[in-house]
Amino acid sequence: MFDCFLLIQTLHLIYDVPSAIQHAHRILKPGGVLLATVPAVGRIPNPGDGMSYWRFTSASCQRLFAETFGSENVEVSAYGNVLACSAHLMGMAYEELSKAELDFNDPRFPLVVAVRAVRAAR
Repeated sequence: MFDCFLLIQTLHLIYDVPSAIQHAHRILKPGGVLLATVPAVGRIPNPGDGMSYWRFTSASCQRLFAETFGSENVEVSAYGNVLACSAHLMGMAYEELSKAELDFNDPRFPLVVAVRAVRAAR
């Protein structure tokens, strides 16, 4: 049983996402925290590079994690903007954009979605 579990940029590679979230919940101690990030935008890998099944939104993450953790125990934030998404798709490095360009968040164009989910205390 863990106090914290980091699930970073992995769920899009797992076909059965609800089961993965349930297993993450199971290994947490009561009061334990799951910190997860998922892509909202990304390229499809070349054949043989692995599979990528999903892209996520704030709404889909809220619903997916709330089904296991309870809505009162889930916080979802989205980060990105159209410029950051475009730069990511073109393979640009973050150093090629200014801090101001990267710090601007546009909820209509998330690049990544972050989730904080807490296993309820018994």
